[in-house]
Amino acid sequence: MRAAHACLLTLTVVFLSSAMALVPAAAMPAPFASVASNIAKPNKIVKRASVGRHHAGPRPARWCGWYMRTQLGGGPKYNLARNWAKRGRPLNGPRVGAVVVWPHHVGLITGRTKDGQWIVRSGNDGGRVRERPRSVKGAVFRKV
Repeated sequence: MRAAHACLLTLTVVFLSSAMALVPAAAMPAPFASVASNIAKPNKIVKRASVGRHHAGPRPARWCGWYMRTQLGGGPKYNLARNWAKRGRPLNGPRVGAVVVWPHHVGLITGRTKDGQWIVRSGNDGGRVRERPRSVKGAVFRKV
């Protein structure tokens, strides 16, 4: 019985591996890549920041802070947006690469348009990750 089971398992693995199209990791979309239609047009961006990926555990219902953890790391307390206002060091104003914190939302400044608007990428913006020009009036800026 064990030999038959092992043979069946081997055949299943061979069948499934031959049926799957292998895609290079570089060609695979990044998490949340479905937001491409909402990203600011590249010809309007003056500067752009880049960040890495970190494991942040399961996504909570209010997840802008959690999304920032996937980008910049940090413990579970940073799932709450307002806790980002004390992380890192304070900045006097907005700049590319700064974390921008509002009372109930957090994002990362990734660029600036030619007309001077700040481009912010954040999670849970309309229920998804979006990168778009946003007002940063009344926000706190941190270097993380």
